[in-house]
Amino acid sequence: MLEPDYVTAARIVYDRSAQLYVDAVGTEVTARCEAPLDRAVLEAFVELVATQGPGLVLDIGCGPGRVAAYLADRGLTVRGTDISPRMVEAAREAHPELSFDEGALTELPVPAASLLGAVYWYSIIATPLEELRDAWRELDRALAIDGRALVAFQAGENERVDRHDAYGSSADLTLYRHSVDDVIASLAAAGFAVRADIRRQAELPHEAGPQAFLLAQRQT
Repeated sequence: MLEPDYVTAARIVYDRSAQLYVDAVGTEVTARCEAPLDRAVLEAFVELVATQGPGLVLDIGCGPGRVAAYLADRGLTVRGTDISPRMVEAAREAHPELSFDEGALTELPVPAASLLGAVYWYSIIATPLEELRDAWRELDRALAIDGRALVAFQAGENERVDRHDAYGSSADLTLYRHSVDDVIASLAAAGFAVRADIRRQAELPHEAGPQAFLLAQRQT
């Protein structure tokens, strides 16, 4: 199947900017990039998934493995996947105790119904709203019944942000500030119930607007 242009663009940008990204953001979840509420949401996700018993959690769009390592440090069994081979290399170098593979949001490298949980930590920001249905369809395939997903993203009214020389890559990338209600509707259309809808205003230096965090659960 022909790869969509937005996926190709994301791979090019993140491959070219992987080291700059690591230098700027690091390889761990820290207060520099995650506000207290963000970390609280991650902690809540850990507790919710842990109550379901043992199983695999996939950090989707993992970058250099920051969130994967955070979850693993709290006792979850975690793997990571990213569209960018260079980001996967960075994650493997930073966290050799964990497994990382290449994979798109619409082609997760896991068997059907094999995941207890999945995290999309700002990994849908380069995906147009109308394309999210394919990502959620793949999540529905990969998650076990009652499995949980945490989706974090920059919130807005579906405005496009066209970045030239994105992240110092000498390539262009379009980002999207998705409407929270529209993302919830797209998850519901794919068979997911949104159990929590958490939003906050910008408070970190790099943030330009509101941030959203959705906790969703796969239905029978």
